[in-house]
Amino acid sequence: MRPAAVVTVLTCLFLAACGGSAGDATVGEPGGDRTLEEIWRSPGDDVAIVAGTATHEPGDVRVSFLVTTEQGEVVTLPTARVWVARGLDEVPFLEGEAKLERIGVAGGAEADATHIYVARLRLPQPGTYWLLAEPVGGAVAVQALGNVVVAKSPVPNVGEAAPASETPTMASTGGSLRKLTTGTPPDDTLYRHSVAGSLRAGAPFVVTFATPKYCTSRTCGPVVEVVQEVAKRFEDSGVRFIHVEVYEDNDPAKGFNRFMREWKLETEPWAFLVGADGRIVDRWEGTVSTLELEAALESLLASSGGG
Repeated sequence: MRPAAVVTVLTCLFLAACGGSAGDATVGEPGGDRTLEEIWRSPGDDVAIVAGTATHEPGDVRVSFLVTTEQGEVVTLPTARVWVARGLDEVPFLEGEAKLERIGVAGGAEADATHIYVARLRLPQPGTYWLLAEPVGGAVAVQALGNVVVAKSPVPNVGEAAPASETPTMASTGGSLRKLTTGTPPDDTLYRHSVAGSLRAGAPFVVTFATPKYCTSRTCGPVVEVVQEVAKRFEDSGVRFIHVEVYEDNDPAKGFNRFMREWKLETEPWAFLVGADGRIVDRWEGTVSTLELEAALESLLASSGGG
């Protein structure tokens, strides 16, 4: 994730950490007497969390992250336990599970990380929450991550109308894929339709705002490649798939383009699923896995009778 050249509405705080081994099944049980910091400072290997999301609102919060070793290697154990508290000196009020999701795609661009942990957490109100994560199945430590949850983000949310952006297409650029994407090789499937045109047509669509060439974060991932792969699997579904670059003239020095501003996006990448009624069905900040995107599409099509 790369922030825009303005102050973002959310912040993430990372701490160097030592944590307990995954074999201690009683650590951090809700209702126990150990604080988050006591769990965090238990003996164990040094690891770090690399956040994949920064925009969190009260309710059902999607949090994604990498866990890395002291040597910088990405941990890829299937699941991770997570605990949440309102402060390091408080006992966790929530315990859940994060699942490792595949984000790398066969034949796609090489990525620093091909998997990422995703957790769905119920956070009731705005404020600062602290999260600990412990991959299950090995002597891997835990790490503390502070998340600020805001009352309302400017980013279009589920249930809201999608902004009618006249995003560029093959037709609007005279067939020039170079103007439409920094990805290699480009896939013209993602540039046949605009957001505004899809809204006028009453067609459901997936739109991703991402820049393959300038994606440098460890959690950025091959988002465009993920959308390309899913698009092939749903090519006969009537769902449109759209990719929009994020920088003016595809030049990071010129800042975000008007489509990013119209959607009030201050980081990238983002992906949105929009229904035939023009309202947002789901959204993903940072990396989205093929499994997450496919599940959301299948749910949409089933509810509309197209599955």
